[in-house]
Amino acid sequence: MTRVTKSHYVLNLNGSQFQPPFFLLTGIPGLEAAHIWISIPLCVLYMIALLGNSSILFIIKTTPSLHEPQYIFLTMLAATDIGLSISTLPTVLKVFLLNHREIEFHCCLTQMFFIHTFSSIDSAILLAMAFDRFVAIRNPLHYTMILTHAKIIRMGLAAVVRGVALMTAWPILLKRLPFCKNIILSHCYCYHPDVMKLACGPVRVNIIYGLAVVLCSFGLDSLFIIISYALILKTVMSIASNEGRLKALNTCISHIVTVFIFYVPLIILALIHRFGTFTSPLIHVTMANLFLFLTPVMNPLVYSFKTKQIRSVIQKAFVTRGS
Repeated sequence: MTRVTKSHYVLNLNGSQFQPPFFLLTGIPGLEAAHIWISIPLCVLYMIALLGNSSILFIIKTTPSLHEPQYIFLTMLAATDIGLSISTLPTVLKVFLLNHREIEFHCCLTQMFFIHTFSSIDSAILLAMAFDRFVAIRNPLHYTMILTHAKIIRMGLAAVVRGVALMTAWPILLKRLPFCKNIILSHCYCYHPDVMKLACGPVRVNIIYGLAVVLCSFGLDSLFIIISYALILKTVMSIASNEGRLKALNTCISHIVTVFIFYVPLIILALIHRFGTFTSPLIHVTMANLFLFLTPVMNPLVYSFKTKQIRSVIQKAFVTRGS
């Protein structure tokens, strides 16, 4: 267990406390003795996330029939999920596997930047995939003409540029603040609202900018996703046969599940940090880990089981190996 003393803070001549040299990450309160055992399923989850999303990338890249807009967006989502997993893996395993809780101040800000940036990119890609489903159902004959490879690449680049541009300010705004309270974070990784709570300087700018970022990225993305599905539903209801309606809706199920997997833990975690002052630390940890693992782990499983084309490629690979 890392011991915290006053020497861990940086003091000026007047005794004011400024940026600490490091923060202390938190595993699962009350279960510190079991962290080594908890690290085993966490390692399994990381393996599923990394191998699953890497397999999605490999399958789509090596299968010419999957070089369609829907699957190109899926490769972007898989690549982003890999980035999100890699961003958190070092600190999570250090806390649970090695019981090493310290993270240097600037490393914490760097990790926070990448976590939030990849989350923003994830959200933008989910919006692009909703638009993809709308075009595929509304105008199937001109689907590939509307969503050309050049347009898809521009949409992916726009998602990356937006994520980087919006999240760059957060480390800068935090770096200007003094941290004279405790240095113990609530999670096993650095999350902006969690780090901001430890500051003893004025955080009004951070709060306002944070709210603006949430509204301009996750808020707008979720709103446009809802609008896309409202238009999809309107189009589906105009289809004469029940079989045609079910077939159209069936193409959206994987994406709908992915949207819920991404947004539900994100919204709950944000609400806990905003209003959950008196909630149990275990709830904080549970939602933080769901946000961390659910999307990267579940996305490849959902698309592997639900998407016929990907499932058939996997089945052929197993049959070939078996023979």
